[in-house]
Parts: sequence; structure tokens; C-alpha cells
Amino acid sequence: MLILWFPYCVVSLLRIIDCLVYVGVRETVDDWDIYSFHINSTVTSRYATTVITSRVANRMDESKEIEFHVRIPKNAFISKFRMFIDGQVYDGVVKAKEQAQQQYSEAVSRGESAGLVSSVGRTLEEFKTSVTVAAHKKVTFELTYEELMKRTHGKYELQIHARPMQPVRDFKVTVDVYIHEEAGISFIDVKGAENKITDIALFEVSKLCDSLCFQAWVYFYPTVDQQKMCDSCGDQGMNGDLVIVYDVNRDNGLGHIKKSDRYFVHHFAPSDLPRIPKNVVFVIDQSGSMHGRKIEQTRIALVHILNDLAEDDYFGLITFDDRISYWKRELVQANSKNLESAKNFARNIQERGSTDINEAVLQGARMLNAHNREGSASILILLTDGDPTSGVTNLEKIQSNAKQAIAGKFPLYCLGFGFDVNLNFLEKMSLQNNGVARRIYEDSDADLQLKGFYEEVATPLLTDVTMIYVGGINLTQTNFSQYYNGSEIVVAGQITDNNIETFTPQVVAISVRINPQDSSGILFLNLSDDHIQRVWAYLTVKQLLDKELQLSGPEKEKVKKEALELSLKYSFVTPLTSMVVTKPLGETTDLLHKPKEGETSQTRPLSRGHPILRQPTGASGRGRGIFPGLQYRKNVRYGSFPPDLSGE
Repeated sequence: MLILWFPYCVVSLLRIIDCLVYVGVRETVDDWDIYSFHINSTVTSRYATTVITSRVANRMDESKEIEFHVRIPKNAFISKFRMFIDGQVYDGVVKAKEQAQQQYSEAVSRGESAGLVSSVGRTLEEFKTSVTVAAHKKVTFELTYEELMKRTHGKYELQIHARPMQPVRDFKVTVDVYIHEEAGISFIDVKGAENKITDIALFEVSKLCDSLCFQAWVYFYPTVDQQKMCDSCGDQGMNGDLVIVYDVNRDNGLGHIKKSDRYFVHHFAPSDLPRIPKNVVFVIDQSGSMHGRKIEQTRIALVHILNDLAEDDYFGLITFDDRISYWKRELVQANSKNLESAKNFARNIQERGSTDINEAVLQGARMLNAHNREGSASILILLTDGDPTSGVTNLEKIQSNAKQAIAGKFPLYCLGFGFDVNLNFLEKMSLQNNGVARRIYEDSDADLQLKGFYEEVATPLLTDVTMIYVGGINLTQTNFSQYYNGSEIVVAGQITDNNIETFTPQVVAISVRINPQDSSGILFLNLSDDHIQRVWAYLTVKQLLDKELQLSGPEKEKVKKEALELSLKYSFVTPLTSMVVTKPLGETTDLLHKPKEGETSQTRPLSRGHPILRQPTGASGRGRGIFPGLQYRKNVRYGSFPPDLSGE
């Protein structure tokens, strides 16, 4: 039964979690038993902490190796892993990569390799480890990971994937969601892929805290029979996802600031601002490696994107291989005549030749620089699937040329098509120019991926955004090239002397200056735990890692050292740290670390010849087989949190 509980609470929101958990040893299930499987996610101030607990029993008369698999969001940091075996607790320890390497290098020299976290798709990474369990004994695996939620397309999405690979008697997916928002929730929807739950009502109830507040608790406890009911379940149990989507009401104020023990986090996402007309240039790779489905999906996506341009937008199209081809040499208005001509151009893009990324980016920048339209926002979007092979091919020189040509005037977004592309090169070039890089997966929906990214940046509302905090120190990023509708700006830092009286926030942006003295300006909230401090640490580490990618020499080492120190202090598994997974005496020590985008799995196979159970071919983040016949109730108005549901 799925139960939604809405006590009433104050201020925040989220999009949560992508996780997939399964435990496997053999194809038969009579020798092992997952007798308990819990996923518990708690989100406070848009920061999610997820604990996955799987309890497994060896029913055989001999020792068996049991493997624990977990799939987690790529943006998450694992912060804790432990195993409970026969009364003993074995904790993972986060160390600097070099130190962790030393700890297990002796095992590697014997031909044994470490267990790794590896990329397994668009949004997930996989952690796996194994341990030998004695006859008729039990093991408990417990993994914790943390992630700051990102708002996209005007919503936060909680997505729970569950694949225990056999029916579980005690199966719980528990999601604790705390929403603190004085404006209230604008919508909420809970659904399974085949059975949408609608008419989720929002309503006021008696105050259950010191100030107006809203709390929601969603949990799902399927019976063994329910775990076999969906189309793709059967004897192997659950195979699907549960999705919670919602957002909160927005205004044009300064948003909300949460503070706790000297730290603060500011969420800024105004709505109802007038859109800013944009100037956008699409730079499209048409080299020979784009042949086939890549170029076809690019053509389809471009036609969709052109249909979405507003009449006060200006745009340009450039295609490139070893030569540069223009639809028009200057930006033109997105009127019906020009759009029809541009769509015909897009439909006839053909792959050929080699790849001159340098000249293509420079020509895109030239077109935008020549169209300096007051009151507009400029955007440069590059799509490529490979390394430069003609013209300037030195990657650092291309990055330097792009940075000089753009000169901080507009963001550069780089979309890397497929796994052959050098995403590190694109990431550095994007970050140096206030943009981001994104991998486009070469799947059947690649055109939708392209269109989906464009929609994230399609509606600029503010440009040259500066977040000012008088009385604030150790701030995360405070300058943003543009703010787009449906997104959110998040800044964290410390309050000098923890004195809120001298702490004054302000937001300054082109065309808009938001006065913090307005009655609609800002709401301060006090939290009593270290949650806000961990948000600050998470965001700081993420941004330091991005900064380290852009730098070289002593500056690079300084930033890297700072990121490492914070990663160790807060026990984050990041690209600079590893977690040594401690096991009983005689077991191989595993090493858990953060993979690079596109890194292939190097995880050792099970030593006893047992097959590793994997997600079926073609499975995606939102498979069909889901939790059918979901029931829910709402408006549980009284009682403790979580409510007493005994007898349900």
C-alpha cells in the first residue's frame, strides 16, 4: 500500500533520487534470502540523504559469497558504507586516493582488483562489493549517499528504482520528504509508470510546529504477492520505479535562506519575471563520424528546437567538418519565413569530412559578438561527437581561443554525442565560458535529449546575476551568467560571527534589481542540525572540482588540496578520495571511488563463479513494470511524524 501523509509544514522542495539496488549470488534462490530491503530518503532544504539497507541470509550448509549492488545518482557522494556480520561492524573509511591505493596495492599485486563505482548509464553509477557469509549466517549491507537536488524544467523529481531480484518478505521503500515553503506547494503527483495516482489534494491542517509548515511522507510497503504482479516482475520480484514529482509556488522575491550554526544556504528561483529575448547560435558537427543515427537525430532535434523559438529571438546555424557552412552569415529574426528556411537547411545536413572545432566555435562567437542587442541574452551551443582532427587540433589552444573570443560575454554549452567524444575537453571549455557540458547518449531518444537540454536554457529571465551577502564569508559561487526559467540558483556560505543582524543578502542582475527590504523579499529559517553545513560542504567541493579542471600549475594544486581536505572532513567519496571497504580477515579489501564520466567498469568478477545479476538489456530509468494497483490515502491530519500506521 502506498500512503501519502501531509501534516502541514514551511519552506523548501526537491527532486530526488535515482537508485537501484539488488543483491545476487546464484540463479537459484533457495540458497539465499533477502529478508529485508529498505530505502530511506530524507530531504531537508533540498539536500537528500539516502540510506539503503539490505539484509541477506545464507540458507545453505556451506559458506557463500553474496554480492551487494547499488546504483546511485552520478551527482551524489557516497558518505558511508558498513557491513554487519555475526555481531561485528565493518566500516568503510574515506582516504586520499594515494593512501587508499597503498592499503590494497599488495592485494592487486596478487592479481586481485578492487571493487569500483562505475558509470552505468545516463544518470547512475554502480557500487558493488561482496562478502563471504558462513552457513546459516546473515549479513547486513548499509550504504549512505548524499546529494543536493537540482531543479530543472520547473520541478523536482523523486525517482526510486527497486530491483531486489527476488520477492522480499519485508520490503520497504521509505521516503521522508520535508518541504519548507511559505508560498506552499504548487503541485504534487505520485505515480507508477502504468498507474498514475491523480487528484493529490493540498490542504491546510492544524499547526504541528512552531510556525506554519508543511510535511509530506510517502512510503510503499508491497506484499510478496504485489511484488510479483507487474508485467515484468514475476518470480524475481519488483522491477520498476516509483516517481514523485512536484514544485512549490514562486515569487519575485529573494527566496529563502536557511541557517544553522554559522552556515546558510540560499535558494533563489523567482518566477513570473518577463522573459529576455535571446540570441542563439547552434554549431553542429557534420563530420563523417556523425553518420547514420547521430546525424538523423540531430536533424530531428534541430527542427523541434527551431519550432520553439519566439519571434523576438534571433538565431544562427553553423555546420562544420573541415569546412564551415552557414545557413546565414549573420543572426536573423525567428519569424515564420526564416524559420521555415532554417528547418529546410537542418533537414538537409549531411555528414562528411573531418572535424574543425576551433574554427566552428570562433565563427559562432563572431556571429554573437556582431549582434550586440541590448536587453537580450546570447547563448552559444556546440554539438560534436569527437576530437578535433583538422585546423587547430591542440586542445588547450582551442580552449584558449574560445575563451578569448567569448570574453565572458555569453555562455558556451557543449553537447558531446556518444562515448567517443572527449568530454573532459568539452567540460573544461564550457566551464571556462560560464557554461556546462552534457553527454548525449546514442540511444533511440537522442533527439529528445537534445531538445530537453535546449528547453533548460530556452527561457532566460536574468543575465549577469550577482548574489551579494554583506556579513557572509567562505561563499560558494555568487556570479552567474544567466538565470533560466524553471531552474534555481543556490549559494551557501558562513555568516560572520553567526550574527544574523549584520547579514544582508542582495541580488543584482541586468534589468532587475531585487531589493532585500521588500516585504516579499526573503524569509529566514533556523535549522537545528548540521544539515546546512553539509550542503555548504557538498556545493563547495563540487565547485572546487570544477575549478580545478580549469586551472593548471600551483593554482590547480591549491584548489585540489582544498577540495581534498573538505572531502576527507565530511567523508565524501569524490574524484580525489576513495573509500576502503573493510572486510573480515582473509577477504579481499575493496576500494570504492568516484568514476569519471564514461569510465567502464573495472569491478572484479565474483571469485566463486557466481553470475552477476544485471539490469536487462534495454531497461531504462523508467521501465514499464511498476507497482500496479497502488492505493493511497491522504489528509492524515493528526499524530506524530511519521504517523502511527499500525493496523494499516
